[in-house]
Amino acid sequence: MAMDLTFLGTGSANPSPHRGASALVLRIEGDCWLFDCGEGTQTQLMKSQLKASRITKVFITHLHGDHVFGLPGLLCTLSLHCTSTAGKDHQPVEIYGPIGLRKFLRVTLGLSSSQLLFPYVVHELVPTADQSPSEGLLDPKTTNCDEGLHPQEGQGRTIHLEPADNSYTLIENEQVVVKAFRLYHRIPSFGFVVEEGERPGRLNVQKLKELGIKAGPVYGRLKTGQSVVLENGVTVFPSDVLEEPIPGRKICILGDCCSVVGDAGQQLCHGADVLIHEATLDDTQKDKAMEHGHSTPSMAAEFAKVCQAKQLALCHFSQRYKPPALLKEGDEDDVMELKRQAAAHLNGQEVILAEDFLTIVIPIKKGV
Repeated sequence: MAMDLTFLGTGSANPSPHRGASALVLRIEGDCWLFDCGEGTQTQLMKSQLKASRITKVFITHLHGDHVFGLPGLLCTLSLHCTSTAGKDHQPVEIYGPIGLRKFLRVTLGLSSSQLLFPYVVHELVPTADQSPSEGLLDPKTTNCDEGLHPQEGQGRTIHLEPADNSYTLIENEQVVVKAFRLYHRIPSFGFVVEEGERPGRLNVQKLKELGIKAGPVYGRLKTGQSVVLENGVTVFPSDVLEEPIPGRKICILGDCCSVVGDAGQQLCHGADVLIHEATLDDTQKDKAMEHGHSTPSMAAEFAKVCQAKQLALCHFSQRYKPPALLKEGDEDDVMELKRQAAAHLNGQEVILAEDFLTIVIPIKKGV
């Protein structure tokens, strides 16, 4: 199954001529899952090699404008390119995000008289009081949705924190599990973990030969987990001839934060193939970053180190940090310094400095 990540916006606060506002696409076997949708995301999609029509799921880390203002417009544009016939058979676009996202879409789509040619569903995550200062928590009266569903909206789930592992289970099937965990920011923020299901290990050909099993359909049945009864009456179980299962890939995407709430984030992100973490300001401005609920490169690197992540990708840079190609001699705000600061805490391990339209391919794992 092909899997890759494409950054559509790597800047904070607002889009600029150099960096789009926060948006990232995880492509899984053709489907596109969008993480955050800042203002201008649909324009960034048009400039990329991605097809907006392939977006089937949207995950919003938190409700600050630079992460969500582009969503109503994107849905309307997707509808413009959807025929009425196709819309009837269109599976709902599933949207996940904090409490308040449902009303945000109902109000913006409703007041603008926007009608979509496809259905959508909003699943809301209920934050806890320790995810932000008290003034950052929304009053339940503000998020109340008694006015009813938007005409194209289906009834979504309200997802509460699961006490057993301090996380939120969003999707769980044979192919993939998606969970969310709590972050601390000026308003409640979340991180998302996408973990691919493990694959069966390789067939031990030597054992198969010893059992007298020749290459053919029997191999396929054992590989897919089916037991086989041989002509001599002996039952061969998959575990008898399969090597250790091959772990699936794991991608971790953190929203804006200056810390992780509880230990669920560390546990869920352990061994991540790619961990994407914000680094809004450089280490010399740590106090300012934390005051506004943000992180620095060293803070991101420390979390990646604790999680034993294989790759750290930094993003969500202050717009003062221009892409490397635009740097001029004498520029004080050198974005490359952010990379150096993170790498210094990771003993030389590779650190990726995200740029708009950068794609990271996540290769499939192979058995030993």
